Amino acid sequence: MSADDRLRTRKGFAALIRRPELASLLGFLVIFALFMAVAPAFRSFDAMATILYASSTLGIVALAVGLLMVGGEFDLSAGVAVTTAALAATMLNYNLHLNSWVGAFLALGISLAIGALNGVLVSRTGIDSFLITLAAFLMLQGLNLAVTKLVTGQVATPTIADMEGFPSARAVFAGTFTIGGVRISVLILWWLAFVAVASFVLFRTKYGNWITAVGGDEDAARAVGVPVGKVKIALFMTVGFAAWFVGMHTLFAFDSIQAGQGVGNEFLYIIAAVIGGCAMTGGRGTAVGTAIGALIFGMTNQGIVYAGWNPDWFKFFLGAMLLFAVFTNTSFANLTKRR
Repeated sequence: MSADDRLRTRKGFAALIRRPELASLLGFLVIFALFMAVAPAFRSFDAMATILYASSTLGIVALAVGLLMVGGEFDLSAGVAVTTAALAATMLNYNLHLNSWVGAFLALGISLAIGALNGVLVSRTGIDSFLITLAAFLMLQGLNLAVTKLVTGQVATPTIADMEGFPSARAVFAGTFTIGGVRISVLILWWLAFVAVASFVLFRTKYGNWITAVGGDEDAARAVGVPVGKVKIALFMTVGFAAWFVGMHTLFAFDSIQAGQGVGNEFLYIIAAVIGGCAMTGGRGTAVGTAIGALIFGMTNQGIVYAGWNPDWFKFFLGAMLLFAVFTNTSFANLTKRR
């Protein structure tokens, strides 16, 4: 091998270990091989469709949370924001006798406003996004329960399945189609589309460069003319949009919403993003990596069931995968710096 070939090989290896999603890909392959070996039911196409669906319900919001983390911020209100969007849509539809699409788009406005408010507070006050969104989490959780009880007299919303626009909205947000006898949720296609769009924005647009710059060094980004505040507000609104979209899926798939849903999911979104290679300190991460992190979640969640294991093992596996991803990402990053 010539000196030039060796140099190209070293550069190729260095580029590979710099990929943020490398640890999650390795973890995915190990877990996939494990469940393929120990769980015969895991090998069916029906099982794969179920895994992809479980991954997509988490992955859409995790994708937006991951982009926000690349930009150097967190959002602890994302889990309850999904429920807020669904509750707003269903209660507006039911109590004002609206077309289902009207209620859905009014809920979108509410979700974007919540995201914008979080972004404005973080960018204008300088208070850590952890604290701002923790406060938002508590307030939304309280509003979800209090307003639902006030309006409906209970913690669950009434059915809106008989209202105009419901069938078409269900087809868009919660429809299914069949391939080879296997029923597949349309949400999987939406998830893949969002991953593709996010990847394009992050790596092929000026705005994507701004996101990475803001997360890497906010002061340096501001010094070269990056509109730091606007970027952060837009990222928080992206989380709001993702929360709304999954909220609409939940509403139109199940028709009734429990006001206490969503608590704790915000940590799963962050875990999926971190497993996917998003740095806790910002400036590093990919949409594909976050998707792999969500896929690991879905695969582990369903694989344990197919293997007949105690479901209590799920969080152990998730924690172990998170620890593995953090150690691996840190090791690869340090190795790259030494190079």
